[in-house]
Amino acid sequence: MSVVLEARELRKNYRGGDGGTIEVLRGLSLAVSTGEFVAVTGESGSGKSTLLHLLGALDHPTGGEVLLDGVSYAGLDATGLAALRNRKLGFVFQFHHLLRDFTALENVAMPLLIAGQSPAEARERAGTLLAQVGLAERRSHLPAQLSGGEQQRAAVARALATGPALLLADEPSGNLDERNAEQLHRLFSGLAREFRTAVVVVTHNRALAGGADRVLHLSEGLLAPAADFGAEVVRS
Repeated sequence: MSVVLEARELRKNYRGGDGGTIEVLRGLSLAVSTGEFVAVTGESGSGKSTLLHLLGALDHPTGGEVLLDGVSYAGLDATGLAALRNRKLGFVFQFHHLLRDFTALENVAMPLLIAGQSPAEARERAGTLLAQVGLAERRSHLPAQLSGGEQQRAAVARALATGPALLLADEPSGNLDERNAEQLHRLFSGLAREFRTAVVVVTHNRALAGGADRVLHLSEGLLAPAADFGAEVVRS
């Protein structure tokens, strides 16, 4: 498998209320390959969302760099970063953020229309993706007509619409009841292999993390194997 994502010696500092420096990430390194599902766990406030924002080109590191398909984010201007996010990155958050006045099919097709695909091609691709996440019969429903789990599965389909090299998810099942969460966990466990993408999920949920190829724990600004999962060390 080829390496898709590389984070090299990532550092992220913030200025505290007292004027001092808060060091959130301290030289963290990570590599994720095509078809690999990596889960990142950690206590609240450990920097998991900060890490995800850096990997997703939503924020800039204080030091170090992130590369996607061998291209460093540091070499891209605002336009280049926006293009990278649109074409090579998919995002799934705790809340689905579906457009409420559009059907599930229209929501999934939206990134493709923005990327310049024809409406017919976008609708065909969106329909295929919805079927793959178990929503073929719900394609014409508005978000309010879908259950919480169905909304999140539609959000996953939307994130996969452009065939991203990397899918990032931040607590994707955190807002779901147990039954819907279990369905979403089963979906995530096969995403990386089925769609030949790299997947990084930040989660507190042990069931979701347990389906990953590797489980890493973020503590004191560094990644290390989650001891009770037997994951491989990823540390600078």
